[in-house]
Amino acid sequence: MCLTMAKKFKFYSADHLLKDFPDAQYYVIYGERSNGKTYDALSRGLRNYSKTGDQFAYLRRWGEDIRTKNLSNLFSGHIENGFLKSIFGDEWNQIYYRSGKFYLERRDEDGTITRDENPCGYAFDLNGMEHYKSTSFPRITTIIFDEFLSRNGYIPNEFVLFQNSLSTIIRHRDNVKIFMLGNTVNQSCPYFQEMGLTHVKKQKQGTVDLYTYPNGAKVVVEYAESSYKRGGKASDVYFAFDDPELNMITTGVWEMNIYPHLSIKYRPKDVVANFFIDFEGELFHGEVVVLDTGHFIFLHRKTTPIKNEDEDIVYTTKADERWNYKMALTKQTDKLSLFIMKCLRENRIFYSSNEVGEALRNYVMWSDSYSIKN
Repeated sequence: MCLTMAKKFKFYSADHLLKDFPDAQYYVIYGERSNGKTYDALSRGLRNYSKTGDQFAYLRRWGEDIRTKNLSNLFSGHIENGFLKSIFGDEWNQIYYRSGKFYLERRDEDGTITRDENPCGYAFDLNGMEHYKSTSFPRITTIIFDEFLSRNGYIPNEFVLFQNSLSTIIRHRDNVKIFMLGNTVNQSCPYFQEMGLTHVKKQKQGTVDLYTYPNGAKVVVEYAESSYKRGGKASDVYFAFDDPELNMITTGVWEMNIYPHLSIKYRPKDVVANFFIDFEGELFHGEVVVLDTGHFIFLHRKTTPIKNEDEDIVYTTKADERWNYKMALTKQTDKLSLFIMKCLRENRIFYSSNEVGEALRNYVMWSDSYSIKN
């Protein structure tokens, strides 16, 4: 059975995107892990270098991500499966990485090493791009931002850092393709908001959306088809357990925790306070409930306007002059905010759905990372 699945499985390729949308600037591709997204993008970078001498940039979030120990084997698959030989023949048979640069090498049986004098690509991290502001990269025509989706939060003002990084590399050119690759680990993402990718949370697997902008920019967004529809991966046999979070690995559905749901009923008079969270274009309503048996918070989506908008506390991500609008829940010291955090620690917040639980989780992470420098 495993051998059959392996034969049927076909790794991801973005050929169809480049064919159907050749004039797009951004290609946002997300889906299950280990389906070949990164391999495909790196293959394009190598192929371009073999044909035209154009280089690629491999972009990650943290400096740790691009250290030699983490990237020295980035192209091991391309070497082992013969891809490198298929485009360079016997000229190069290895890729050497050091100090943020990838070099083609030929290692002969007698131990002789011949290295290309020019790097075929570079590695950058968002935090370290300040060091390259005075450097020019005119031959980079492919930018690969790998793992742009994060389960553990983002750098403050990360989208601005990303745009600054692109500006450093691209300068005044218009011949650069940007591939943003991610696993379906978190629907909450500053890139979706900042780029106006409004349909991502509702997008179906196997579909492609095109976003166009007044200045002529085009962003192609693909929710990559699950490998199950292509026969599945042989490795799926190792993840066949009854845990919803494992579905992201094997089918590409969004990773999501299981959050406590309310199992009792309460009456309107049991609600002693209300608050709201305005986060990523959605509004969530928190009701503080006190019963004879104890207290808790019930959090659900708010689909109608706030009735007492001049009185009820609203937690946001944007500065607001109104007294009842507060930024960064975890940085507040008033009684309600402290009570909410106490309920969170004690697992006394109940959610109308797991998606609502994810929203609070991501808002708390954003609050933790917020600083006055924002």
